[in-house]
Amino acid sequence: MQFAFWAVLIAAVLPLLFAALSKSGGMNNHAPRAAQAALTGWRLRAHWAQQNSWEAFPVFAAAVVVAFLNLVSQGKMDAAAAVFLLARVAYGACYLADKPSLRSLSWLVGYAAVIYLFLASAHLL
Repeated sequence: MQFAFWAVLIAAVLPLLFAALSKSGGMNNHAPRAAQAALTGWRLRAHWAQQNSWEAFPVFAAAVVVAFLNLVSQGKMDAAAAVFLLARVAYGACYLADKPSLRSLSWLVGYAAVIYLFLASAHLL
């Protein structure tokens, strides 16, 4: 299986890692939403990174499938998937470290990789 498909799985697991970080230090599982609402500092930012990772996942997964169906070369798909994953990891790290400008830049790089996959699918690249 090509790397781009594995990247979809990794992108699906990444939000769970941020969730685990946000819940480290104890979480009231009887009322998890109330506990999340009470988060502060880096744990709150980890929760936000989790939410944004879930939001970014569907468009990335769709872009990989569309690229595959439109016979985009494996090299292009794999490179774009790697850029997306690296950008999303950087995004989460910047969120945790409270670096908003770098976080926004890494978000943009990840989204550009998704746009690249769609443009390559349309054979514009």
